[in-house]
Amino acid sequence: MPTPRPADLVLTGGTVLTFDARDREADSLAVAGGRVVAVGDAEAFIGPDTRVVDLRGRTALPGINDSHLHGAWLGALWPRTLLGSAPVGHAEPSVTDSAGPLVADAEGRRKAILHAGDIAARLGITSYTEPGLGPGEDDGPTGCFGSAVLDEYAALAAEGLLRARVTVLRLFGELDGPSSPDAFAKGLTTAPPQAVPRWLNVTGVKIFADGIPPMRSAWTHHCYPDGTSGRLLVDGDHDPDREANLRAMIALAHRAGHQIGVHATGDRTIEVVVDALADAIAEHGPAGRHYLIHGDLVPPPVLDRLPDLGIGLNAQPCIAVTTAPWLAAALGEDVLRTAWPLREAFERGVRVCLSSDAPVLTPDWRHSIAAAARWLGLPASRVLMRRLLRAHTVLPAHQDGAEDWKGTLEVGKAADLCVLETNPLDVAPADLPHVGVATTIVDGRIVFDA
Repeated sequence: MPTPRPADLVLTGGTVLTFDARDREADSLAVAGGRVVAVGDAEAFIGPDTRVVDLRGRTALPGINDSHLHGAWLGALWPRTLLGSAPVGHAEPSVTDSAGPLVADAEGRRKAILHAGDIAARLGITSYTEPGLGPGEDDGPTGCFGSAVLDEYAALAAEGLLRARVTVLRLFGELDGPSSPDAFAKGLTTAPPQAVPRWLNVTGVKIFADGIPPMRSAWTHHCYPDGTSGRLLVDGDHDPDREANLRAMIALAHRAGHQIGVHATGDRTIEVVVDALADAIAEHGPAGRHYLIHGDLVPPPVLDRLPDLGIGLNAQPCIAVTTAPWLAAALGEDVLRTAWPLREAFERGVRVCLSSDAPVLTPDWRHSIAAAARWLGLPASRVLMRRLLRAHTVLPAHQDGAEDWKGTLEVGKAADLCVLETNPLDVAPADLPHVGVATTIVDGRIVFDA
């Protein structure tokens, strides 16, 4: 056999969780040119210039992919979070409650994005999705969601300064606010900044279909204490007009080949969104990797439809646990018992990605896994931990349309890794937040080392 090309980096003396189709494990891994070149038997790739890292019994797994994280907002606000100081029993405040812009100029935008990269590196996050940047927020009160933020991402990516891979959904309405069909259609005709392969990719658009139940702004079949049932955030004089406009926006984006992420929390909203996506798919064929964002009150019949339609669900377990009392206050305990049906989604084979929505709450995915296990109410097991870890690694890569080159540790794939002090499969989910992140590697480069 020919002598293998020497690796740039070799990890040895620990456990490597590949999360490939067979869930194989190894004791070493070799990296060259930013890609994995060997899983197991990596010592054969050690050359005179290879950096060799002794894991000392630690565990390497694919880099964490936070599939719904507001990077610029996180970088500007951290270590504060939106709900970190909210009194118990109060609903989620709007992002527009900020007193003055958090970032006001190009220097501030760059600083916020770079800070988000530092935060991600310390947590083992190697990819994340910015779910909503665009002209709809160019005059927004925080300065964290406008077109200039996307332009700054593009500049940093071109300069090679991003510390995590970023996927972006464009936003043509207001964050947590109304969307105009005309503005949406106009926005789709504009070209996003040029992608930087494997570092910055604009995959589609985000639509705010409704609000959230605690704010009495999710559109639902139930009644809030004041007798209302919420409404769609799309422009229109009456419910049928708003529904028709939402359907038209979804059809337009789908026909143009864009991925669509829809913020939809009320059961009535979710039914309309999935109907509209199904109609678009039936008429124009599959396109993009569409998904529901949050899906608080997703009904069981809708869950049944999602796998066949290829529609995913992006949920935030920490938000579910934190805001459950607020949802109960808004809609009652009976509705709460059916909210965020993660177990049912898993059982039906729905493609479920778990994420943080930081800085609404912490970007620490270890807390997300602990919260998910608590919400599921299942006993701790290696099977459960694998499923929850895959929802933070493998499935988000699929959401990004990048499962062929990232999300698992296999030969030829991106060398994006998170190294933990302890094997997570040997830890109860409730104890995972106490397991330290030892090292983060992106594209074969160590970006954090505790």
